[in-house]
Order: sequence, then C-alpha cells, then structure tokens
Amino acid sequence: MPVNVKNLSEMFGKDVFTTKGTYCGKVSDVRVNLTKFRVRSLVIEAARGSYLAEVVGGKRGIIIPYQMVQAVDDIVIIKHINPPAIKEPEEIAEEQ
Repeated sequence: MPVNVKNLSEMFGKDVFTTKGTYCGKVSDVRVNLTKFRVRSLVIEAARGSYLAEVVGGKRGIIIPYQMVQAVDDIVIIKHINPPAIKEPEEIAEEQ
C-alpha cells in the first residue's frame, strides 16, 4: 500500500510511532530515488529511552525502508520492528 506525501519538507521532524503505538523518535532525513521520483527511505533519529533506541543499541538512528511506512499525517506510523534476540555479554556471564 503506497503512502502518498504531498510535500517532502512536511516529513522532517515528525514523530514516528510503530503500529503497536510505541514511540520511536523523529524523522531527520528523507532519501529519494530521483530517477523514479519516489521516497526510498526515512532516516529516524532514535529518541533516548525509546523503543527504537533499544532496537538499534548505541546507534543514534536508523534508516527505515519506505515500504515499512503505514501512514503519514500529523505523525508517521511504521510497521513494528522486533528487537534482536541477542543476549548482552553481562547476561551470558550471569548464566554461567
């Protein structure tokens, strides 16, 4: 389902939530395919303590393919991302 955006400048700074309602951060950049005139992806700046910050670890943000965008209006809604099931080194040490 394509999501239409009338003006790309409207995308910057919008709050981003997942389909489950968890806050991710704000749109900091938009990547565009200039040959097809389509949005390729959104760069989302992960807010500290947000769900997305947990998913990306210590990184400041993440590039989300535009196919994951469900809706754009006052906010941006993306498909929910499951966190990786990798254990932290501290958790592994505690188990031993």
